[in-house]
Amino acid sequence: MDDMAFSEINRLASPSGASITYRHEPAQGQPKGILMICHGLVEHAGRYRRFADVMAQQGFEVYAHDHRGHGRTKADDAPIGRFAWKDGVTKVISDVMAMRTLVGERHPGLPVILFGHSMGGLIALNTAVSNPGGFDALSIWNSNLHPGLMGRLAQVVLRIEKMLKGSDVPSAILPKATFRIWNSKMPEKRTMADWLSHDKAAVDAYVGDPLCQFEASVSLWQDVFEMSYRGPKLLSRLPKDLPILLVSGNEDAATNNGREIVWLAQQFRAAGFTNVEDKIYPGMRHETLHEIGWEVPAADFAAWARKVAVLSNGM
Repeated sequence: MDDMAFSEINRLASPSGASITYRHEPAQGQPKGILMICHGLVEHAGRYRRFADVMAQQGFEVYAHDHRGHGRTKADDAPIGRFAWKDGVTKVISDVMAMRTLVGERHPGLPVILFGHSMGGLIALNTAVSNPGGFDALSIWNSNLHPGLMGRLAQVVLRIEKMLKGSDVPSAILPKATFRIWNSKMPEKRTMADWLSHDKAAVDAYVGDPLCQFEASVSLWQDVFEMSYRGPKLLSRLPKDLPILLVSGNEDAATNNGREIVWLAQQFRAAGFTNVEDKIYPGMRHETLHEIGWEVPAADFAAWARKVAVLSNGM
């Protein structure tokens, strides 16, 4: 999608050393709140323009930035396909918080919702637990924060790859153990990205997007698994009344057909969180917001976000 459709595209200097490219869609009418979007692995924030339009129409200031190693964000230690030479998780969280400071200064007093899709959900949760009280609500979509034994095996494989080839080269094993396996379960197998959505036009747009055509490095995969295991261990840091919305599809191979989102909801509730909602949409694959019928989950999210705004500031 053409990210020039965003009303503003700008850069922000992060304390991490990154020059962050971010996009902003202003609220239509009286602003109710702020939505910060964290995109997923091997994509970029420009793909959320349609979702941003929906939320702007609902009165939200929408901000979406490219993570390190993705899109148009630049950093000396983050070529395409990696967060950083070292301390990647710390630095990507620092970038999110730099955006948090920016939106707070631009729109003081408005509640801030942190949204993340897939890898972005891992980033969102890890940012939230590292900064308790920094956000007024949290929404995680299509993320697997319960990789289990297979995740531990993947970490071993990545350590071996790093030892043999270094950390700044693409992993030869992880794409086969994830994307290719997930795609092999699709009946059509028209492209290597059919697992993302039933919508052929959306899949073709992804495949044809030059900002989505790169391979994640060994170190980036290591950072992804670090976040997967770290986030759920630190839930107790968050306020127990934090509004939380967890979303997936029942055909999302990356979340075990939504079961890992249900697991995450159970972890929150078991930890005493009192405002947790989870939704598993039938007939939807990994990219819920690029699926046929995406308008339904988008509208449901907008309704939830409006409730958050009312809860936070009485608007």
